[in-house]
Amino acid sequence: MVSKAMVKHAPVQRTRLNPETRRALILDRAAEIVARDGVAALTMDRVGREAGISKSLVYNYFPNMTELLQSLLKRELRRLQHLQGEAAAQATSFEGLVRAVTHVYITYIAERGLIIERLQSEPSVSDIHNPTEYGREAAVDYFANIIANHFGLPAEIARAATDVSFGLPAAAGAYLLRHDIDRQLLEDMTVTMILGTITSLNHEFLSRGRTLQRGALVDPKTAKLNARRQGQRTDQS
Repeated sequence: MVSKAMVKHAPVQRTRLNPETRRALILDRAAEIVARDGVAALTMDRVGREAGISKSLVYNYFPNMTELLQSLLKRELRRLQHLQGEAAAQATSFEGLVRAVTHVYITYIAERGLIIERLQSEPSVSDIHNPTEYGREAAVDYFANIIANHFGLPAEIARAATDVSFGLPAAAGAYLLRHDIDRQLLEDMTVTMILGTITSLNHEFLSRGRTLQRGALVDPKTAKLNARRQGQRTDQS
């Protein structure tokens, strides 16, 4: 019979994980903390406790907090861009493209919180990696090129419009976390705002700024005479 003392002091059996799985587990727990409590609440000790490992083992995978946060940001950006890329590839219209990408972003925030936004607000984290590889710049360039070709907009205007519009899904996701609102309704509103921005630029902004085509200048008296003659020809016919 096993005594209570033996049971009490028996070593805890821990599951052995391969390095890749262990690393992913650490990042998962770090992501949960950041999404729930913010970057300031993250410590190596807390990550270790929530991952069920020692703090020293966390340091074996990530020498310092900055590297841990950098790795987490890279992973989250890769994941989001992969999802958006898959959705964008299925779109057959511009509206479908906007809706697909917006749906992915709002759903991502609803499920994972403001992890990316919080990590990107930390200069020591967001400035380390190459922004053209993981960050917003590559995505903006990709969609700006589509908009410029689809609407015939100048590249500079297409990029500015894309960059500004990119903030709307993130803002919508943040609003969703703070308010009790139907997600589909919020998504529809966001898509409408993005489409309105681009189409207004295409149909109104460029027309207002285009060089005025006056045609040949005609003396008012001559214009009246020409109009009278035109009317006479119409009556005779």
